[in-house]
Amino acid sequence: MHYVLVHYDIPEADGEAWRLSVGGKVRTPLSLDLAALRTLPTITRRVTMECAGNGRARLSPRPVSQPWLVEAVGTADWTGVPLRSVLDAAGAATGAVEAVFTGADHGVERGVEQDYQRSLPLPADKDVLIAYAMNGTPLSPQHGYPLRLVVPGWYGMAHVKWLRDITLVDSPFTGFQQTVAYRYRQEPEEPGEPVTRMAPRALLVPPGFPDFMSRTRVVHPGSVRLEGRAWSGYGPIERVRFSPDGGHTWTDAEVTPPGEHPGAWQAWHTEWTATPGSHTLAVRASDSSGRTQPLEQPWNRGGFGNNLIQRVPVLCY
Repeated sequence: MHYVLVHYDIPEADGEAWRLSVGGKVRTPLSLDLAALRTLPTITRRVTMECAGNGRARLSPRPVSQPWLVEAVGTADWTGVPLRSVLDAAGAATGAVEAVFTGADHGVERGVEQDYQRSLPLPADKDVLIAYAMNGTPLSPQHGYPLRLVVPGWYGMAHVKWLRDITLVDSPFTGFQQTVAYRYRQEPEEPGEPVTRMAPRALLVPPGFPDFMSRTRVVHPGSVRLEGRAWSGYGPIERVRFSPDGGHTWTDAEVTPPGEHPGAWQAWHTEWTATPGSHTLAVRASDSSGRTQPLEQPWNRGGFGNNLIQRVPVLCY
């Protein structure tokens, strides 16, 4: 049930022949097969991953790209080798400032032929993984078999799939996906700000049952348990508020602490007393960094990072 977004074709991959090369500004260049990677320390991290364009279809005018509503998010247990372990084995040379990750997927985007590439600053965060398993089984082709990057807290564009090369560089990477595609911009000519970490968001599991044509949710009068998930790439969710009237009044929901999985979404729940009539339910998350979901979403050309509060129409009778 985890969402999938692929820029180009899913590449055909032979796990037996696959090699991960590590080069550039390193003391010891490496070429690692899967068996060699598995000799390094293995860890599992539960990580929530969200597409940077999640919510794009709710913007007006709607930017041209994948028309996600709020479904482009998923959480899984990812198993693999810490990126730090691989970089330590290669040894970063003096002056290395970023690691550039290259996937095996290849295509043309806005007239530029390219491999999919992204970079991360050095030193690497301790929880960044070179993953080879998802929920206890080998990665499926659509999720990056045989290797992918997993970057807790960052939007999905940073989690490079079909990972085949890591190159350390001594100046900031200026590839297409870094400096052209994933930027917050109002106008085409402006440099914009980079898309990085996930903004706070809470989602409500729609209560009751749907009307076939309108998809409006239907409930009966009385106590209704409401629940959902909330997450942020900037820190744990500290507060989720619920509104039964579209955002005019708010009450606090109960939020489950992050516990042993700081990179994963947190559960929340509350009780609502439904009365006959039409209602618009809304939820709003705030994280430990002080960031809170907006009531009105600023527009950007790429439709990135739209974490406007969710509103769910409900009919009670």
